[in-house]
Amino acid sequence: MKKLKNENLKILVTGGAGFIGSHLVDKLVSQGYRIIVFDNLSSGKLSNLADVEKYVEFVQGDIRDLDLLIRILKGCDLVYHMAAMVSVDQTVKEPVISSQINDAGTLNVLEACRKNKVRRFVFSSSSAIYGDAPGLPKHEKMGSKPQSPYAVQKITGENYACIYNELYGVETVCLRYFNVFGPRQDPSSTYSGVISIFMNKAAAKEPPFIYGDGNQTRDFIFVADVVLANILAAKTKKAAGMAINIGTGREISINQLWELICRINKIRLSAQYAPSRKGDIKHSVASIETARAILDFNPRYFIENGLMITNDWYQKNLRV
Repeated sequence: MKKLKNENLKILVTGGAGFIGSHLVDKLVSQGYRIIVFDNLSSGKLSNLADVEKYVEFVQGDIRDLDLLIRILKGCDLVYHMAAMVSVDQTVKEPVISSQINDAGTLNVLEACRKNKVRRFVFSSSSAIYGDAPGLPKHEKMGSKPQSPYAVQKITGENYACIYNELYGVETVCLRYFNVFGPRQDPSSTYSGVISIFMNKAAAKEPPFIYGDGNQTRDFIFVADVVLANILAAKTKKAAGMAINIGTGREISINQLWELICRINKIRLSAQYAPSRKGDIKHSVASIETARAILDFNPRYFIENGLMITNDWYQKNLRV
């Protein structure tokens, strides 16, 4: 590998062995930064870092360990905080433990940033904070209506970030992801996006279960575009102190999604239907006007392109 062109910049990525985190680490390594990946491997996998393991420092640790975070963040310029209990269902089953991870853990990372005078903190938040608040598209000035401990915890993380930005001078940016998909998303995990499940079913030529009538809509964003948003959030001065939607501004129904995946796999297979799940949101799509205006962010992948790339990865890497 060539000499690092940005070797004087040190970046820590919590949850960097996870689905989104590992894609971000790949990009940062390609840009020549010094990277520390901090992950407890509860859901992340070292195999996600296989292509860059020689170029990153990996620390296995838990964000509930403040003393360790303070030591590890020494000399860091930038922190991407992606570590979390990301399964909504798991936060419902374990609200106290999930709060210790998602609430107190985020506070620990922020405090370690303050102690080490880290310049900027980029937080992976979620569109879940909007819940079933009325109105589409979802925009940042909307009120929140959380429907799970996970959503409450993301709101809390954003509030802590705002306080650390205003009181302590840690520049913070909160990115509210909509439905992220792409290679490395594990269909067998407790946090499985519908696309990863559908891909797995298509590869096995088995019908998926769709909860409800399938007419519910979502804004699916390819993981490479989420990585782009994170890169922009780290370097855009005027983003400090803001919460910003990261989606595509386009929606597709779950029925249409399954039809598209069948078409890509050249199969015809009808889905099976099950009753709607409690708390499921009928429609969700992002307003990305703030992301465009502040970050100069424009998604580069249509869902069809992202699905084809993801499908190729599933065919090559997953046994069904």
